Amino acid sequence: MAKSAIVHDYHHPQPGSTPTFTLDEKVQHAILQNGIERPRGYTVSYHGNPAVERQHFGERHPMKPWRLTLTNKIVLAYGMHDAMDLYLSRAATHQELTEFHTEDYIDFLQRTTPDNFSVTPDDNRFNIGDDCPIFDGLYTYASLYAGASLDAARKLTNHQSLIAINWSGGLHHAKKSEASGFCYINDIVLAILQLLRHHPRVLYVDIDVHHGDGVEQAFWSTDRVMTLSFHKYCKVPPRLSFTPSNPTNLARTHTPDAWNQETFFPGTGPLDSTGPPNPSNPGAHHSLNVPLHDGIEDDQYTRLFADIVGPAVATYNPTAIVLQCGADSLGGDRLGCFNLGIKAHGACLAFVKKFNLPTLVLGGGGYTPRNVARLWAYETSLCIGAEVHDKMPSHTPFLEYFEDNRTLFPPLGQFNKKFENRNTPKYLQSLVVGIREQLRYVEGSPSVQMQHIPPDLGPVREEVDEEIRREREEEEGVRRQRERGRGVRGELY
Repeated sequence: MAKSAIVHDYHHPQPGSTPTFTLDEKVQHAILQNGIERPRGYTVSYHGNPAVERQHFGERHPMKPWRLTLTNKIVLAYGMHDAMDLYLSRAATHQELTEFHTEDYIDFLQRTTPDNFSVTPDDNRFNIGDDCPIFDGLYTYASLYAGASLDAARKLTNHQSLIAINWSGGLHHAKKSEASGFCYINDIVLAILQLLRHHPRVLYVDIDVHHGDGVEQAFWSTDRVMTLSFHKYCKVPPRLSFTPSNPTNLARTHTPDAWNQETFFPGTGPLDSTGPPNPSNPGAHHSLNVPLHDGIEDDQYTRLFADIVGPAVATYNPTAIVLQCGADSLGGDRLGCFNLGIKAHGACLAFVKKFNLPTLVLGGGGYTPRNVARLWAYETSLCIGAEVHDKMPSHTPFLEYFEDNRTLFPPLGQFNKKFENRNTPKYLQSLVVGIREQLRYVEGSPSVQMQHIPPDLGPVREEVDEEIRREREEEEGVRRQRERGRGVRGELY
């Protein structure tokens, strides 16, 4: 028998060419299909900790941390992880958290569990309740998502990344000494404080459907941070109208007729709220707000965003940007009232990316988990410069959860409209005029007095300081050896 009939050269099949190949090969095939590659000329880092995903606010609570699991599964299925630096973040320390929050509030979060918690007049001052419940693992959850934002900010200041992503962060409602709106630790404030160690000016942009009130309050009196929030606005500050004991209350208060100027959280952020009223206060005119009505649509939102963010960057001249990408501004969100599609929301991130500045990209609100995951996965692709296919890879875990179409871009803002669009062209133009009028009062780049930068709280800075100390000691020893016998000490200085 001829040898060729028995022995054949083995050729490994190309990824995707056979019905039976490993998950790793499937991912490699997706990488090839979607053209996933590391960005040229810049680095994107991806930060998080799986322990955050496992936390649970309660069966009927709208906040679902496992939306992060869905997000990460889509990112991995497309192979986007191959184009980024991945970091497993540590929990923020007590000292890091108290850079902004008060000692007694952090101590309260650290010691309180569902077993020992009882609402007392003293504890009630921390605003714990239905919106912000005490659950098992609360302190772990809050310190981990804050730690991820701090780690991401450090990668930017160390020039290890140009874009740093933390989808578990962006919890913008937390105040200095109280929880608010499902937020316990304001990781955004902590991250901006980290950026301010090296950057003279930071622009914070918020596209969550709710006003970024906690960040605005934190930097109300400084010109080193400009806050710019696009949100639904109402005049009366109610709570989020979520009551676990009465889940029908959630559905009833989120009908189109109920979204009026007396019911939307947190009730802050009108156009004329621009910082301290005293013009001599450095923070005057550095808090910008874009109050929107129900039902804004894709073209309106993206045009408005460009017409406002562009002049804000040109006038303020930031050296770093923090973008909060709350997904509750999508159409069909459980607590939202806009009609935005995923591509329109992502267009805002793409616009910010064009400035080529160090950018911290954070999550935020978002209460329809499958759409949150779609959005943040898509925006991850924008960060790395990839054009991913509409149809999600067949090997994506939990694919059945994304309904029959299994697309990355369902028509959220077209066929599933939930709210009438009450934003007229005249009203939107008045917002552009109002913001640009406020920018006239901003005197370009604020002067920053050069001061000693406090030591970084991270272990990296400690290691660097120790290395510098050892090098100086070695240099001093060499210098003294060379000076021996020359007669005058110090002549080699």
